[in-house]
Amino acid sequence: MEANDRTQALADRLRANAAGALELYTIYLGERLGLYAALADGEPVTSTELAERTGSTERYVREWLEHHAAGGLLEVEDPAAEPLERRYTMPHEHVPVLAEPDDLRYGAYRGVELVRAARPMPALVEAFRTGGAPPPIDWRPEGRAEFNRSTYLALLGTEWLPSIADVDARLRADPPARVADVACGTGWSSIAMARAYPNITVHGFDLDQDAIALAHAHLEGEDPSLAERLTFSVADASAPELSGTFDLVTIFEALHDMSRPVEALRAARGLLADGGSVVIADELVGEAFSAPAPQEERYTYGWSVVSCLPYAMDDPETAATGAVMRPPTLRRYAGDAGFAGVEILPIETDFWRFYRLRP
Repeated sequence: MEANDRTQALADRLRANAAGALELYTIYLGERLGLYAALADGEPVTSTELAERTGSTERYVREWLEHHAAGGLLEVEDPAAEPLERRYTMPHEHVPVLAEPDDLRYGAYRGVELVRAARPMPALVEAFRTGGAPPPIDWRPEGRAEFNRSTYLALLGTEWLPSIADVDARLRADPPARVADVACGTGWSSIAMARAYPNITVHGFDLDQDAIALAHAHLEGEDPSLAERLTFSVADASAPELSGTFDLVTIFEALHDMSRPVEALRAARGLLADGGSVVIADELVGEAFSAPAPQEERYTYGWSVVSCLPYAMDDPETAATGAVMRPPTLRRYAGDAGFAGVEILPIETDFWRFYRLRP
């Protein structure tokens, strides 16, 4: 490619990326205002009708509808109609992505995540200069992101853990197995395991008090017999005071975020019963750095730069892992924590790699 062509290609790429970012900001508005939920029935609506349904202002809603129709996210019956007479619909194929949070294909949360990521950017500039971390951001007004909820509930206890034959057998056997779900977040991984395996008890730990409060709230919607087998508590994954004996310890999409992953793994090893193991899921990235990288790895690097690495930098002894935690890095952490071996499990996903650590 000639120099001028390469220059123009980059300029075109940035313009396209800007259009994509702006589209995600409008998706944020649709998710936050309930516009997608109001369109999910597939019935045609005018801007006035949608504004009335959602308690919004018609003129704003009209511009949002026109943007979405112009970009193909929505359909309009007669583009030539007068603005207030145009009727818009959501294609039924788009409903799972935009309006059904329990569907594995749901993606409207990405707009929320991008808006959140933009909030601390000025502070991140300063953090780059000083080596510190930007201050934590409040999850309000949107609430805590739970984009892995549908994934855990649909796959964790029905496909992923059952594919590990001896782990699955132990979780089904007597005496009832005990599971420690480290960095459990808002609790959906713990709930998914308890739903799938009716004999086990699960103790979920997380450092985030708000996340644990939400986990407790989620239990209120569960069957009481399931809730009796679940415990959630606030605890640092690397804290030496973590105690108990567990047949399985899980760390799902969290190890790379921890300032001290070796200490966390050492604590996890100390929780294991005889014959127990640690199962980790983390980002699906290459064994080694490459450039240019595949699209999914570029996506992971983006989150690492603006979120995952910065929020691990507030500890003077941080490992500063970042989201792109490659298998050799995990093997090193596991060895330093005293594990005898690391096995990459044959669980196929488009986004995570699963590891098993044995003491």
